[in-house]
Amino acid sequence: MRIVILGAKGMLGGALQKEFIRLGEVTALDSEEIDIIDEDMVRKTIFGLKPNLVINAAAYTNVDGAENNRAVALAVNADGVGNVARAVKDLGAILIHYSTDYVFAGTNQKGYREDDLPGPAVNCYGETKLAGERLLKEISPNFYLIRTAWLYGVGGRNFVDTMIKLGEKIIRAEEGKREIRVVNDQWGSPTYTVDLAEATRKIVEDKLALGIYHLVNEGVTNWSSLAEEIFNSLKWGVSVIPVPSTESSRPAKRPTWSVLLNEKGPQLRSWQNALADYLGAGMMGNRQADSGSIV
Repeated sequence: MRIVILGAKGMLGGALQKEFIRLGEVTALDSEEIDIIDEDMVRKTIFGLKPNLVINAAAYTNVDGAENNRAVALAVNADGVGNVARAVKDLGAILIHYSTDYVFAGTNQKGYREDDLPGPAVNCYGETKLAGERLLKEISPNFYLIRTAWLYGVGGRNFVDTMIKLGEKIIRAEEGKREIRVVNDQWGSPTYTVDLAEATRKIVEDKLALGIYHLVNEGVTNWSSLAEEIFNSLKWGVSVIPVPSTESSRPAKRPTWSVLLNEKGPQLRSWQNALADYLGAGMMGNRQADSGSIV
């Protein structure tokens, strides 16, 4: 099998490369090699490589930045998806595309199933990802649309690394209280890129039916409880003070109940076990600072 991975230098892209090398010949491309906004470049590159499978992990993922850069976010998350989908369709290959929990309104406390209708999104980022989903469905007959949530891993901006950096800063200060305020009224499922990449490979390897899948680590938590788990695991003595989201001044609104239900795909392990793996086994020494942005 010939496989092309787009967004190869991001958190998810790196994990995907390690998994899909088991299934065949992998060509890993990032923005330096292919600009998915450029339709001619996309077509020329994909037709030149003639893959059986294209995995699109490229995205504009700056949630707050999208509020003031909607045109750029829309170009990448919607137009770019359309460009990739058309090329893959004309080649006769299969396309895997990643989306987000933010395409839902975030009001359903029971969580969102794969067949639930998305929208309305609560922020510009979610709107652009939803626009990309719609283009994918309109254009491509052979696709896996994989929604995930609260993603973290090596090689990109994520909540887990942000908490670690803030904790390190507090400890180095040596003065004042060792505490951090984190919102406690937004709920979701933290997901490790390594587990997401493995589950994606299993979908392809087991030849599961094409369509929509929700892949997240098992379990539900909120941001403050996730921060507590991080600091308790590291034994740094940093206290987490839960606060309502009304105390947050971030530009983009976040969904309140952002839980994806996995009723079709491979089951991922608990978010606690995945986080423990990320924080252990040399992970602390191998963290990379803000070098990518994928889904």
